[in-house]
Amino acid sequence: MAKRDYYEVLGVPKNASDDEIKKAYRKLAMKHHPDRHQGEAGKMAEEKFKEAKEAYEMLSDAQKRAAYDQYGHAGVASNRGGGEGFNGGFAEAFGDIFGEMFGGGRRGAGGRQVYRGSDLSYAMEITLEEAARGKDAQIRIPSWEDCETCHGSGAKPGTSAKTCSACGGTGTVQMRQGFFSVQQTCPHCRGTGRIIPEPCPACHGQGKLKRQKTLEVKIPAGIDDGMRIRSVGNGEPGTNGGPPGDLYIEIRTKKHDIFERDGDDLHCEVPVSFITAALGGEIEVPTLAGKAAIDIPEGTQHGKQFRLRGKGIKGVRSSYPGDLYCHIAVETPVKLTEHQRKLLRELDESLKKGGARHSPTGESWTDRLKSFFS
Repeated sequence: MAKRDYYEVLGVPKNASDDEIKKAYRKLAMKHHPDRHQGEAGKMAEEKFKEAKEAYEMLSDAQKRAAYDQYGHAGVASNRGGGEGFNGGFAEAFGDIFGEMFGGGRRGAGGRQVYRGSDLSYAMEITLEEAARGKDAQIRIPSWEDCETCHGSGAKPGTSAKTCSACGGTGTVQMRQGFFSVQQTCPHCRGTGRIIPEPCPACHGQGKLKRQKTLEVKIPAGIDDGMRIRSVGNGEPGTNGGPPGDLYIEIRTKKHDIFERDGDDLHCEVPVSFITAALGGEIEVPTLAGKAAIDIPEGTQHGKQFRLRGKGIKGVRSSYPGDLYCHIAVETPVKLTEHQRKLLRELDESLKKGGARHSPTGESWTDRLKSFFS
């Protein structure tokens, strides 16, 4: 089978820059890497991976590319490295790919691998009132300070660290696996590029000591349960001069005795005596800002809902506050005296004589029962 044009394989024009060629190759290598496919699809992917690898090998080398541009495949036939050969440009691009696929750092000063620190999580419990109004809080979190004994070097006073002989101080090693090479963190120095023959007794070679520090946190008004606040740079420190991670403060709202929150709205259950529900009247209900009054109309039924506009919570992303919904719970009297029972029986007899007009749902309920049993 005739070999395809290298530019066609990578999907780039003949005047493509080195960066464009590298990006095109990385995209194809990620797509067709054999580890991402199985069975027959894996075999096809491996062939496409090899084809892309060969094209990049030739076009990433200035001399080979010039020969290919002038003479085609015949101009580079004797220069192909086959399945085992890797030039510097290919190894670099391949290392970038594995950094993206399996998680890796970038290179810093001295060629050492630089890693960002891990993020930390902190759970903060606040009341509903604090969530609605916001607050300034202080929390204690772990921090890392340079060891005073070794001044951050990690080596015992009077000694010094040495360059790792396994990786040459880069913190990474190349592991050859079949027709490709994998860049891994050096197992001897664990990516630091240094070996400490005599570790500092105070920090055990870490160069840092774990401490506690107080952090000021501003809780914005309207924050809801489960939301997170990001504190940049207050996570774990990076490796080899890498940036620190971040601290995420997760908000957990305590259960409230009266209110339940639903987004920006609040809900509460308001007990009302059956006398007030029957005759009507004014009752007081609580809000986060104080008290409010509700007019209960005559004949109010259990479960009736009253809406107080703007008495909810203004969320962190809202322009207006939510509402407060008061759900009426008609109370049945208990621990009655004999005289009270007599009065209720007389009231019941009187209501029965009045028929269905005293029971707004009784007649429809009776009709539904008849229909059900028939």
